[in-house]
Amino acid sequence: QVQLVESGGGLVQAGGSLRLSCATSRSISTYPTMGWYRQAPGKQRELVALITNTVPMNYADSVKGRFTVSRDKNMVYLQMSNLKPEDTAVYYCHPLRTDYWGQGTQVTVSS
Repeated sequence: QVQLVESGGGLVQAGGSLRLSCATSRSISTYPTMGWYRQAPGKQRELVALITNTVPMNYADSVKGRFTVSRDKNMVYLQMSNLKPEDTAVYYCHPLRTDYWGQGTQVTVSS
C-alpha cells in the first residue's frame, strides 16, 4: 500500500498562485506515472496533469500554460499560476493503474 498526502491548498484571489505538494511513501520506480486530479462540487473528478518519471506528459486544456507538474524523489508538485474561480476544487494525486488516492487538498479561488 502507498501513503499519499496532499498539501498546499488554500484560498486565493483570481490571478494568484499556489503550489500543491503530494508526499508519497513509495519511490518513482514503484509508480512511474503520477497524476494530479481535481473534483469540483457536483462534478466528476477530472485529470489535471500527468507526469511519468520526471517528464510532464499531459495537461488538461483548461490548465495548459498556467499549471506545471514536477517531481522530485518521493514528492510530486503542481505549481498553479493565474488561478481562476473555475479552478476551485479538491485536488488529489494518484499513481496511475492503482486504487490509491490521498485525502485531497482544497483549492478555492475567489473572483
